[in-house]
Amino acid sequence: MFKRKIYDEMKKWKEESDGMSALLIEGARRIGKSTVVTEFAKNEYKEFLLIDFSICEEAIKTNFDNIGNLDMFFRNLFVLMEKVLPVGQSLIVFDEVQLFPKARQAIKQLVKDGRYHYVETGSLISINSNVKDILIPSEEESLKMYPMDFEEFLWANGNYVYMDAIRDSFEHRKPLGGDIHRKIMQMFRNYMAVGGMPQAVSAYVEGKDFRAIDRVKRNIIKLYTQDLKKHDRDDGDRASLVFKSLPEQLMNHNSVFRYSVVDESARQKNCMNAIDFLGESMIVNNCLNVTKPDVSLALYSDRSKFKMYMGDTGLLISYLLQNSKETPDKMYRALILDNLGINQGMIFENMVAQMLRTNGYELYYHEFTYKAENNETEKPYEVDFLLVRGKRIVPIEVKSSNYRSHKSFDYFKTKYEVKMNERYLIYAKDLDVAEDITYIPIYMTCCL
Repeated sequence: MFKRKIYDEMKKWKEESDGMSALLIEGARRIGKSTVVTEFAKNEYKEFLLIDFSICEEAIKTNFDNIGNLDMFFRNLFVLMEKVLPVGQSLIVFDEVQLFPKARQAIKQLVKDGRYHYVETGSLISINSNVKDILIPSEEESLKMYPMDFEEFLWANGNYVYMDAIRDSFEHRKPLGGDIHRKIMQMFRNYMAVGGMPQAVSAYVEGKDFRAIDRVKRNIIKLYTQDLKKHDRDDGDRASLVFKSLPEQLMNHNSVFRYSVVDESARQKNCMNAIDFLGESMIVNNCLNVTKPDVSLALYSDRSKFKMYMGDTGLLISYLLQNSKETPDKMYRALILDNLGINQGMIFENMVAQMLRTNGYELYYHEFTYKAENNETEKPYEVDFLLVRGKRIVPIEVKSSNYRSHKSFDYFKTKYEVKMNERYLIYAKDLDVAEDITYIPIYMTCCL
């Protein structure tokens, strides 16, 4: 069991809700939902029951027909589970609730009854398609869970000092110094390579080689692909094809999604449901173009033009390297040593998207044209990410190296009269401040 930040959010739910609502933990598969919920149940309640709908016997499911008579429901449940729960001190967990929507619908009556607390876990890859015929309970709160972030990765490796130094450097706008920056950057490159899926992190912590770590991640990708193919068969969708195209999408110039990469017949009208589904399932992070850099970014989002990033950068790297003739150990070593012969810009950009999404930001970017004094015509430019903080625009540029050029930043500032908070250029070097641009190392993205 790794220390996860969502645990404290769950404790807060328990204290504030006091049984007046159930909690649904949403997220992609294999990110550790069941593990953290089980740990929470063990530590925060006197007793608990966990009903895993992926393996439970049919009689437990049939018992939900008795939800109108809760005395009978609980009597049967305790007989079937061979365990009795003390009232007011216990938690019932509905694990993989997307596989049995009837249990989710029963939350309304169960919460109203008040005998126990309830937590549900669900993989969004199928939870949304399995609620068509049920009434979603208003007594349900939800928390989104993501792959392990850099701080959680550090905790897993017994490191509780790096993040304090990172936050202090960011807050005071003072560089860490070359030696410290290099140590943290080295650890961050390991984090990018491993990713935040708990099974992969566990393999890394146990000292397994990158061949074994890569095998774990490829198995997760295979699992996602199988799930998506099943979704496509059931719903007549193209989600598996869109997902398969992701590495090539990110290799494109400026990474803007191209339907032709999916297949020859792919168009917006026959792919949009799949794209939305992948985003809602949290397997990918979609980043929408905005036609106007305004603090109400969502109002100016253009759904016809977007970028798609992998939800976990470690999985992206395994996806990118799956056809490589080199051994995994050699390729991962090259990545960690900043000596990989592929476009690392997309890896950095994917990592920044993942970190911003984990911090709760929706993802937006902006394309614009500008005619500089030395140009005869307007040329296209792009700001990689736009955030809003304190009712001000925060433009972000991502560089995969020590490169500090920022034409798009300058032209953006000249073209638009918008109130900007700060401008951040994210790159591989130590923190620096020059004029109104703050240059931050990529691991400091978590401070935004």
